[in-house]
Amino acid sequence: MTTTQMQALASQVRRDIVRMVHAVQSGHPGGSLGCTEFMTALYTSVMNHDPKNFTMDGRGQDMFFLSNGHLSALWYSILARTGYFPVSELTTFRKLNTRLQGHPTPAEHLPGVRVASGSLGQGLSVAIGAALSKRLRNDPNLVYTLHGDGELQEGQIWEAAMFAAGRKVDNIIATIDYNGKQIDGPVDEVMPLGNLRAKWEAFDWIVLEMDGHNFNDILSTLAKAKSLTGNGKPIVILMHTHMGQGVDFMTDKHQWHGSPPNDKELESALSQLKETEGDY
Repeated sequence: MTTTQMQALASQVRRDIVRMVHAVQSGHPGGSLGCTEFMTALYTSVMNHDPKNFTMDGRGQDMFFLSNGHLSALWYSILARTGYFPVSELTTFRKLNTRLQGHPTPAEHLPGVRVASGSLGQGLSVAIGAALSKRLRNDPNLVYTLHGDGELQEGQIWEAAMFAAGRKVDNIIATIDYNGKQIDGPVDEVMPLGNLRAKWEAFDWIVLEMDGHNFNDILSTLAKAKSLTGNGKPIVILMHTHMGQGVDFMTDKHQWHGSPPNDKELESALSQLKETEGDY
């Protein structure tokens, strides 16, 4: 895709997100809106994947793990819009006995989902295991992950980071949604992360940074990350974003971490987001 095409798709994905969480008055729009450009670029222009031939073991393809599983509205929209399942299925979001549960789960057999990710802190460990399995099979493809910055308050993240560096897991690219916001307020007030770049470097990871709302920067940074794989060190990208990006009254407001818009707010949000691919 061209960056213009990606921008158009990102606008539609944002429409999907706000409509999905509004329809059931439940979900997490803030982080989903903030990571839309990243996920759009990843699935349309970066990863080697085949939506029509999804397999749980991911052999011969790149793999992605959404560690901050509350961004499910975003992930479901991207998966549907890139061909993993019908776009019309987005109408079933967070409804009983459907595949689009509030937090993704493989028990529903939804193409694209390989692990449950409702509990924060676990995704990096799972992704490292997948990366090691690829290495054992001489599979040259990569493993990608996405994490929230508040999620880094979980100790398991740092155990996994230490393990990956110690075992030279160099076929993984982790990305941190570095928006400085979490459910209870600013990250620096809830549990300060300090110098995040220095922390990851101290754990012997290669650290890159990028603007999570600039497609050119996203594409060039991910290309650089890919070029650095295979050199004995895992890679992490600190992605600077704004929670609620694209909707003015949600932008940089931690209150929208897990709050759905009401009817009037939905109308306002949709007026700011161009319909480009057709609403579901």
